[in-house]
Amino acid sequence: MLVRLQFEARDFTLLPRQPVHSLLSGRHASRLRGRGLTFEELRRYRPGDDIRSIDWRATARLRSAHVRVYSEERDRPVLLVVDQRTTMFFGSARTTKATVAAEAAALAAWRTVDRGDRVGAVVFDDEECVQIKPHRSRSTVLRICHELVRMNERLSAERRSDNPGGRLNDALQHATNVAKHDHLVILVTDYNGDDERTRELTTRLAAHNDVLAVLVYDPLGAQLPASGKMEATDGRRRLSIPETAQFQEQFAAEFLARIEQLRDRLRAIRIPVLPLCTHETVPEQVMAALGGR
Repeated sequence: MLVRLQFEARDFTLLPRQPVHSLLSGRHASRLRGRGLTFEELRRYRPGDDIRSIDWRATARLRSAHVRVYSEERDRPVLLVVDQRTTMFFGSARTTKATVAAEAAALAAWRTVDRGDRVGAVVFDDEECVQIKPHRSRSTVLRICHELVRMNERLSAERRSDNPGGRLNDALQHATNVAKHDHLVILVTDYNGDDERTRELTTRLAAHNDVLAVLVYDPLGAQLPASGKMEATDGRRRLSIPETAQFQEQFAAEFLARIEQLRDRLRAIRIPVLPLCTHETVPEQVMAALGGR
């Protein structure tokens, strides 16, 4: 399934429509200036400029020293941070949050390689974090897909985690070690268990990289059905969910409040949020949000 997604990885760019100041996909002009491939501007000579960049014809014509400035063209490595914890093993219709996360990561990986850029990943669950260094190759994407499938297949309702939030922070710490600067970091998770450490690591990533937060959710986690008896369990305890309208309204309000808080926090450090729902296909949602035919 993840390999077949390479044929869907077309006609979209990893540039969200939210207002951000930096490009998030493909090859583009870097922040560094120097002697490169793309002419940027002709400006007055400043102390410290390389005298080899002086445009002598413009200098003679304008009667003051002018230099030609170029911007270097460099690739933008993409680092995928993909959540496969037990908290992602939930879905009320089409599939689980974990599968949506795997599909979104595979789609982004195929698109990145198709554009000629490097792609790597940090894939994590309740027990381990697997780090794959960014490379510009099909074999790297296949390895990412293999790790996604391996962790996804060992998810089960009986599996327990004593520290789900800690694994999220472990994965982010791995990401900060890999993405020192000028990466696009795509974090695919339900953000379960985020805390002050999560905010610190995310802010550190966003300081020198572009970050895109893909928030995976299931509609049943946002709003309960209008009627019908339900039970919930975390693998240890089993609880009956109240059927009252007051409880349902409070449940929906709590979800919306958490989402707004998350959006505000990420918006403050210029991280756009791409929501993905388990009830719809991933390619269609990505196309609608980031591009499309």
